[in-house]
Parts: sequence; C-alpha cells; structure tokens
Amino acid sequence: MKARRSSKQDKIKHVARRTCIACRKIQDKQAMIRIVNTPDGRIEADPGGKKSGRGAYLCKDVGCWEEGLKGNRLEHSLKTGINRESKNNLFNWIKEYLGEI
Repeated sequence: MKARRSSKQDKIKHVARRTCIACRKIQDKQAMIRIVNTPDGRIEADPGGKKSGRGAYLCKDVGCWEEGLKGNRLEHSLKTGINRESKNNLFNWIKEYLGEI
C-alpha cells in the first residue's frame, strides 16, 4: 500500500526554467527576460512573460543581449526575420531597463 502525503506542504512546487539563447545558461524563468514575436509580427521585450506569441529568453545581462542580438540567434529562436531597427530598439530597451543609459 502506498503512503499518503499528509499535507500540501509536502508537495514540491515546480519552478519554470528557461535557457538563455546567448550564453546557454539554464535559469529560473523570473531571472530572464522574454523576447516575443507577437501574433501581429512585432518583436518586443516581455519582462512579465505573459504576452501571446513565440518567445525566446535572454539573461538580464547586457553582454547576453549583445550576443543574442547579433547574428541570427534570435531570428532562429523566434522563427522570423528581424530588422536592424528592431534589434536596436531591443538593445536600447534592455539598457534602459537595467539603468545603464
């Protein structure tokens, strides 16, 4: 016979983990920022992680954002093309978000 759990305190809460597309570190979802390709085709930061659309994650580190926005890593993760203006807007957003402007 299986032992029953005595209370809800015995349950282990699931923590969502995501991988940074730049440094490949696996971290808690709350420690990262989601970039989303919205259903209407816009590419934008989603710090709350709740917007609708395909997403990719980057650490809260400017170095990871530089690495993730150069080349085609973000395009590959979001399965779409991204123009230079959108990448510049995202990079400016993270610098402002982290208070580095």
